[in-house]
Amino acid sequence: MKQSNWGGQRIGAGRKRAAEPTVTVRVPVSSKEAIVKLVQQLKASPSVSFPAWLKPLQLVEQPTSQFIPCMSYSVRAGFPSPADDYIEKRIDLNEELIKHREATFFLRVRGHSMIEAGIDDGDELIVDRAITPEHNRIVVAAVDGELTVKRFYQRHGVVKLLAENPEYPDIEFKAGQEMVIWGVVIRIIKSV
Repeated sequence: MKQSNWGGQRIGAGRKRAAEPTVTVRVPVSSKEAIVKLVQQLKASPSVSFPAWLKPLQLVEQPTSQFIPCMSYSVRAGFPSPADDYIEKRIDLNEELIKHREATFFLRVRGHSMIEAGIDDGDELIVDRAITPEHNRIVVAAVDGELTVKRFYQRHGVVKLLAENPEYPDIEFKAGQEMVIWGVVIRIIKSV
């Protein structure tokens, strides 16, 4: 009987064992590219853990622009005018809110350390990683591997992250501590 070269075990063949158990995650095909890019960005950054109060939101690629009506007048806080019922144009929120699409992500805030800056528990932040952080901007930073949102202070060789609530301490850096600015907060989205 002739022996076949097909089938059977071959040295080095098959799936390689991972250092830890793995799982399969299913994502919509339309979101695959955005998720792969986000994972690549996370891998390129220092090891960062997301604390419970700063939860990353799912990024979803929109296949087409979504245009929303834009009124031609500002809204009044007093009595409305019947003449203000005219739509001037339609806007795309992606164009209005996001300047650097590939470098922008959303985070949901948990906690109260930034309430005096208008950032409350449950707010969503639009963060742009392509913007260079400057003194007094609100940033998302990884401090010793943990993300936080604070006001960036950089003056006379001193770098700090300032809380906007007197009940929370500022983060002043000591020797051996690591800080990486992840991005600059460009918008705050609130629920009313």
